[in-house]
Amino acid sequence: MSPINEASSLAKIKGLIFLPDYITDVEQAALLGALNAETWLGDLKRRVQHYGYKYDYKARFVDYSMRLGALPVWAAAVANRLFEEDYMPAVADQLIVNQYEAGQGISNHIDCAPCFGDTVVSLSLGAACVMDFIHKTSKEKVEIFLPVRSVIILKDEARYDWQHGIAARKSDNFGGHKYLRGCRTSLTFRNIILH
Repeated sequence: MSPINEASSLAKIKGLIFLPDYITDVEQAALLGALNAETWLGDLKRRVQHYGYKYDYKARFVDYSMRLGALPVWAAAVANRLFEEDYMPAVADQLIVNQYEAGQGISNHIDCAPCFGDTVVSLSLGAACVMDFIHKTSKEKVEIFLPVRSVIILKDEARYDWQHGIAARKSDNFGGHKYLRGCRTSLTFRNIILH
């Protein structure tokens, strides 16, 4: 059984929306199957896939020349649902898929403000983890547990004032319990800002 995020922790991060069980087990299996039929890139420490536009991590830059095409059908279905349910202001036109093996993480960061719109949505597949949110000025730290099939939405302060990241470790301690990590795949939906 997954631990539960306390409302008080979620409320500390204005603009953070947490949606447990956003998709079903059947939908998760279909998404993972579709992803595993695609080509994974190994240009980072973790495996990634880019859709819509390729993002240059080193330059923190994206422009029209990096357009890859429309989102695939399986991704567009999720993007359309997020828009129709008013979680995103427009249908996402960019998706990055990150796959984290147990022990892998991602450094604390704020998604590139000049590159992406004001809403970032991430769907967790395959395994759970704890994501750290650190306020960029006060350095307050809040841990949020991301169970499989859950979604987090970053808007407002959550989008621009809090860094988020995942510590590189093989287990998480949350709510007084230890949880072993497995292979987690995240789908992060965004809208590109072209200059």
